[in-house]
Parts: sequence; structure tokens; C-alpha cells
Amino acid sequence: MILAMDVGNTQIYGGVFDDDKILFRFRKSSKSGATSDEVGVFLKGLLRENDIDFKKIKHVAICTVVPDALHSLKNCSLKYFNIEPFILGPGVKTGLNIKYKNPLEVGADRIANAVAGVHLHPDKNLIIVDFGTANTFCAISKNKEYLGGVITPGLKISSEALSSKTAKLPIVEIKVVERALSKTTVESIQAGLYFGNLFIIREMVAKIKQECFPGEDIKVIGTGGFSRLYEKENVFNEINGDLVLIGLMLALKINT
Repeated sequence: MILAMDVGNTQIYGGVFDDDKILFRFRKSSKSGATSDEVGVFLKGLLRENDIDFKKIKHVAICTVVPDALHSLKNCSLKYFNIEPFILGPGVKTGLNIKYKNPLEVGADRIANAVAGVHLHPDKNLIIVDFGTANTFCAISKNKEYLGGVITPGLKISSEALSSKTAKLPIVEIKVVERALSKTTVESIQAGLYFGNLFIIREMVAKIKQECFPGEDIKVIGTGGFSRLYEKENVFNEINGDLVLIGLMLALKINT
């Protein structure tokens, strides 16, 4: 079995694979300063509650955009699972031709998404939109070339910025909104967040297609925490919340 974890700025998103099939998923706050013991006790308890013997975990795979979290995660894997973890990062094989000026700048989560995308959709031009603390748009050609990407503020960041930088605007629940024009402050913020993000998605995907794949077919994949917020808006051909975990599992296999 493989324990895969994507460690972001606000959450750890993880899952356990058995024969390429994901058995269960979990989310945990990725609070700064969490010790290896805190993470280890949580993971062993999580496995126990899902009726999985921790001794059946043979590999631990990690990708993270939070360098400070790596030390605790490595020590957790060694101490609680007796496993040297696989870290998706510089120098590992991915099967991608990364066209960034400096390939080391591409976030490990974006690489994992791309690895999964080209595996699940071979010979397809892809645009992958990942909703996290930041929203990312990545273009991958049918020749497995990672062409580049775009980064915008995530929904939660935008909501918190409105609240923290103004005197009276509150933090609101992020939800699907039917109408743009609203008659309360809370509804006005919710509409701005929802439709503002929706319009960014539509225009950014169109711009990337124009720049990278003019006249060609593309497949647009949504992933990440808020991707299903837009599942009825016809902006994605597919939504796959497990993309980063699948890519991490595949990268591990490529390198072992």
C-alpha cells in the first residue's frame, strides 16, 4: 500500500492506494510547526479508524509547496512507518518535458497534477485548473510538455483579504450563487467571489488555449478543494479531486 500526501499552505490532502485504487482520502490542517510525532500519531490513528494495518504501508509519497513541513514529514515517515519517503521534487523522473525557464520553480503539486493528467488522458492537450490557497492554471501538450502556467489568488485568500483590509466587510461562506446583483453585504461578497472567479476561469482558459493550442482540441480538468463549486458551469470537461494524489502515486512508481 502507498500513503500519498499533498501538503499545501493550509491543508494536508492525502490518501491510501492499494493496487492503484484509492481506498480512502483525508484532509488535515497543515498548521505551521506541527511535529513529526503529531503527524505520526494522527496518521496511525487515521489508518486504524479505517481498518488498515499501518504495517501494510510499504511506501510513503509526499509533495509539498511548504519547505518547512518537509523535516517533520520525513521524520514522521521514518519513525512511525520505518520508511524513507519519496519526495516529489527536483531530480526525480516524471516523464514530462518541463518548459519553464527554471524548472525548479514549478510547484510539486502542479507537477503531480500534470503527471496524472498525461497518464489518464494520453495524446491530449490539457489545461489543469487547481483550486487551492492559490488557483493555478497549467498547460500540458499532447507531447507531455509542461508549457507553463498562471497563478491567481484562491477564493479563501480573496475572502480573507476583503475582511482584513476593510473596516466592515466580514469573512463569508464561499458557496454557489445564482445571481450577481445582491441586496446584502454578505451576498454581495459571495457573488463577487463566485462570479469573479468563474469569469477568471473562463477567460484564462480561453487565453491559454489561444496562446498554446490555437485550432487544437483541449481537455480542461478541474481539481482541488473548490473545483466542484463550478461543476454546473460547463467550464471543465472533467473534475477529478484526486489528481494530485494519483500523480504522486504514479511518480513514485516511475522512480522505483
